[in-house]
Amino acid sequence: MTVSTDPRPWAILLLGPTAAGKTDLAVELVRRLPCEIISVDSAMVYRGMDIGTAKPGPEVLAEAPHRLIDILDPSESYSTAQFRADALAAMAEISARGRIPLLVGGTMLYVRGLLRGLAELPGADPMVRAALEAEAARLGWRAMHARLAAVDPASAAQIHPNDPQRIQRALEVHALAGRPMSALIAEARARAEPPYRWVKLVRAPAERALLHQRIEQRFRGMLGQGLVGEVERLWARGDLHPELPSMRCVGYRQVLKYLHGEYDDVELLQRGIYASRQLAKRQLTWLRAEPDCHWLDDRPDPCAQALAVLEAAGVTTPVCA
Repeated sequence: MTVSTDPRPWAILLLGPTAAGKTDLAVELVRRLPCEIISVDSAMVYRGMDIGTAKPGPEVLAEAPHRLIDILDPSESYSTAQFRADALAAMAEISARGRIPLLVGGTMLYVRGLLRGLAELPGADPMVRAALEAEAARLGWRAMHARLAAVDPASAAQIHPNDPQRIQRALEVHALAGRPMSALIAEARARAEPPYRWVKLVRAPAERALLHQRIEQRFRGMLGQGLVGEVERLWARGDLHPELPSMRCVGYRQVLKYLHGEYDDVELLQRGIYASRQLAKRQLTWLRAEPDCHWLDDRPDPCAQALAVLEAAGVTTPVCA
């Protein structure tokens, strides 16, 4: 075990794709270490959305309470900036009591916002956007991407030439701020790193086929537990619509289409599984780009792997093996 004189408190990130087993591992860590869980899940924030979000049940929450779940009505929105403020406040309170914040989830926008901060970018300007769209209509988006490469090469390197929305936004920011968007983001990151020593754990099966199997089992289980009825009750309120962030969550979006007659039973199952797999694919892409992660698989026990990583880092000595 390494010995550090760094005075900053520890914080643990437990990340992973959907259906990877993050909650079970988090509960095991709470049993063994002085941790308290903060959810990093953009769907679990909503009350009344329990089945489709795989929200922990009452027995789990009694043993391992989760912060930042059930904090919003499904009619509301929750930004990355709001999450960052709420998470940092919860982390400070946990650390002040000598315990360790354990942040668990798979919403990678939240993770990036928490670790790197949020740049104060200029808002949308209709006139600038209209001018850029007119120029793109004349020259094409590949030419607009080349223009972006000339004024903001760092952003252009991260934006595909066939992604007009992001090209337009980067050019708009440059036009309004007079500076590259990448520079504004880099400055925000330098200012905003939270004062913690981070250990990043990623829970993911080594075999993609196993993850796909778990995703299918989970979605079938959600349907069996009454996901359609859950969405029916939400929709019966009369104040929700398909474009709300809550209703665009994986599973809920597909069930809404089923309820509106766009899918039959078979297509609902297929679409739900496919959307969940696509979500997992995006999450894994983000995670592979995240530095300093310790990947945990199923061989051997992932909890034992996690405890070994944490002990080697000097976080704490496990209460029990």
